[in-house]
Amino acid sequence: MENAQKTVLIIDDDREIAATIQSVLLHAGYRVFMASNGMDGQRQIETVKPDVVITDMMMPRMGGFPVLEFLRTLDAPPKVIMMTANEGSRHKAYAEMLGVSDYLRKPFAMEVMLEAVRRAAAGEEAKPAKRAPRKKST
Repeated sequence: MENAQKTVLIIDDDREIAATIQSVLLHAGYRVFMASNGMDGQRQIETVKPDVVITDMMMPRMGGFPVLEFLRTLDAPPKVIMMTANEGSRHKAYAEMLGVSDYLRKPFAMEVMLEAVRRAAAGEEAKPAKRAPRKKST
């Protein structure tokens, strides 16, 4: 499998979501590690040196933004995908300013996550999200 050498670290306090993403990525051939908060995630980033980090925005102990700020201090930071249930555009803008490769709003289809990881692992930038056209009121 082409992904056999790519390593992904999932940082999320929701064990169900993390386990689902882990299962999908393992099945796709990635090596996967998990952390339940940003502090543990930072430690694993230093030891595992993942190609891609998937982090939730809101977590106890340390959320996703301090993880992004930490990654900016590294010489060769991994690509990052941030996921959140938050609808705020200010959060997305800040995440993009801190260098995320992709920003996924929960809930999302696992195919969307898998494609985001594939792009990030390949060093490709995310494509702008396509919005469904608004229906005109009649």
